[in-house]
Amino acid sequence: MAFTPLNALNAFLVVGRKRSFAAAASELGVSASALSQSVRQLEKRLGVVLLTRTTRSVSLTDAGRRLLESAGPPVEQALDALKTATARPGEVSGSVRLTVPTVAVTPVVTPILARFLRRHPRVEVDLRVEDRLVDVVAEGLDAGIRMSEALERDMVQVRLSGSSRFVVVGAPAYLERRGTPERPTDLLTHDCLCIRSETTGSIYQWELERGQRSWRVPVRGPFVSAHWRAHVELAEAGLGLAYVFEPSVEAELARGTLRLVLEPYAARVEGFFLYFPSRAQVSPAFRAFLDVAREVTAAPR
Repeated sequence: MAFTPLNALNAFLVVGRKRSFAAAASELGVSASALSQSVRQLEKRLGVVLLTRTTRSVSLTDAGRRLLESAGPPVEQALDALKTATARPGEVSGSVRLTVPTVAVTPVVTPILARFLRRHPRVEVDLRVEDRLVDVVAEGLDAGIRMSEALERDMVQVRLSGSSRFVVVGAPAYLERRGTPERPTDLLTHDCLCIRSETTGSIYQWELERGQRSWRVPVRGPFVSAHWRAHVELAEAGLGLAYVFEPSVEAELARGTLRLVLEPYAARVEGFFLYFPSRAQVSPAFRAFLDVAREVTAAPR
């Protein structure tokens, strides 16, 4: 990989976003060793260390994080501009990079993407499905989707869904065998399928509410995972109670393979929001995505 400052900068930006030389090399179509050499030459030229490398991980230094945040957006806009130059008049091209949580994909994101990709076939959408809290600026993304309580104040927010609930569910067989909890504290005596936060690594305490009261229950059980679908399937199999986003189990509730538990205590959340930095210079491709998102959200379901 020939060294030029711009080539090396782009190489660093991709590695910084991916946190992996192998993944970045795959995206750029070069070898990981060539990519590593290019980044080292950039570090030597700048006189600073941008990446901390171990045998198992790659992380950003403070200098690397600053460079990623300041150079990432304009470089991506320049690359999008090259794609736009080949487009026909009035045709939108470029790329849109999004991070979304797993539970938002089917009910929120898929309807938007279906309309957007039909209307703008020259736009490439990079959809990253992950349940950790993501800094879209630091990782060179256009936007993300989160529930409102997880949004930073300096972000523009566009509502994508109405309010909904997080609910506790269990299979009929489990409830017949172990009984049905009637109060939040009853969960302490049940097998609960525990949620591990991908952001902090800690076990999530189930949140319930009723009127002005709220509970955070430190549940325990035979299974811990950040993968919500595994919780649903194990709950259906009768192995324990699960705490899930209600729209994600509509089919199971309709079939009767899962039942709502402690429904009067279900915690309501504001819904999902598209968020992006208020200071961001929005690309034509992302502007088009934003327009379609607003159309789909406004349309009756």
